[in-house]
Amino acid sequence: MRRIPILCLALCLLLTACGAAVTDDAAAGTELGVYFFAAGAADAIAITTENSTVVIDCGEKGFGKEIVSWLEERGIDYIDYLIITHFDQDHVGGAAKVINSVTIGTVLQSNCPKDSSEYEKYAAALENAGLEAVTVTSAMTFTLDGVTYTVDPPRSGSYDEDESNNSSLIVSVVNGGDRLLFLGDAMTERLEEFLDTNSDTYDFIKVPHHGREETLMETLIASVQPETAVITSSDDEPEDEATVETLENAGIAVFYTRTGAVALTSTGSGVTVTYADELQDADA
Repeated sequence: MRRIPILCLALCLLLTACGAAVTDDAAAGTELGVYFFAAGAADAIAITTENSTVVIDCGEKGFGKEIVSWLEERGIDYIDYLIITHFDQDHVGGAAKVINSVTIGTVLQSNCPKDSSEYEKYAAALENAGLEAVTVTSAMTFTLDGVTYTVDPPRSGSYDEDESNNSSLIVSVVNGGDRLLFLGDAMTERLEEFLDTNSDTYDFIKVPHHGREETLMETLIASVQPETAVITSSDDEPEDEATVETLENAGIAVFYTRTGAVALTSTGSGVTVTYADELQDADA
């Protein structure tokens, strides 16, 4: 029987230990923050790490200045990716202000433009900034600061009902062992497409369509199995009770932007969600 020299064995063990440490560090992910603006029944979301910024939707007309102020307060003058999930006014309305105020690397958009003043201002802002938005027609993935983003587009060019909402881009974010899912305003047809191919579970979801009642909500929750969720709603346009009941019956902790801005922190080995005011009070 051949014997391994003691020195070689020690070296192998050392390399194995170092390799394990590298793997553990890679799996741990990076410090990632997600800020859900209190934008009423509208979506405006900023995702940041030390070296990257992604913005998903920009709220209604006039809300762009709130996003710009938030970025300026944090010394952020560059957005790596601006993602417009679809072109309803409560998602694209503030985009022109953001584009006109902040340098942006890439703009990703859905495939269903709308005839509206908000869309026209968005398109004009892109032109003025010398940007050409990328219409996402097949799943695309990019990585920033160790965080992987996958943008899943609508499978169809048109839908029988709720065409704009059902054209929503769905964004998943993977940071180490943490998985986050942002569902835009996806409704039945779009959710069916997603569920047909999804095999992943998620720690967190941004509930689709401001918490409106959805026949596939129970199926969605059973598929992705989140522990926490955010609903972007307002006092004037609150979430439906049926949606809340479905989430709470599944043991999911639910946060509402009608209560205030919501802050999520991901370390790669755990997700924490709280109201931003509470987080600021704790830091004070």
